[in-house]
Amino acid sequence: QLQLVESGGGLVQPGGSLRLSCVVSGSRLDRYAIGWFRQAPGKEQEGVSCISSSGGSTWVGDSVKDRFTISRENDKNTVYLQMNSLKSDDTAVYYCAADPLIRLGCLSTPEYYDSWGQGTQVTVSS
Repeated sequence: QLQLVESGGGLVQPGGSLRLSCVVSGSRLDRYAIGWFRQAPGKEQEGVSCISSSGGSTWVGDSVKDRFTISRENDKNTVYLQMNSLKSDDTAVYYCAADPLIRLGCLSTPEYYDSWGQGTQVTVSS
């Protein structure tokens, strides 16, 4: 059974940076595209970024473009989300998820992902 565990969240001031990690166990990471999603209180879940199984294709949401970068190290079974220039609007619980189907790229909406981590809280506040 595939398991995903996020880490790296915390409290950061506006303009600061965090790097989230998603460690995958139970199978080889290079079989899966991985997505990052977030949910803030009272808001719908939002796709943040995703990366294809090979790492050759990525997508980044408009609200985080030019600030967030996704990457993966398949030999470490880990996907990263580097978050720079953080804003208060980035405050949310961040989840990573795995897409079970083999695709050329990755998909930005959560219905295609069937394995999820427990989430890590990111709070941006002064």
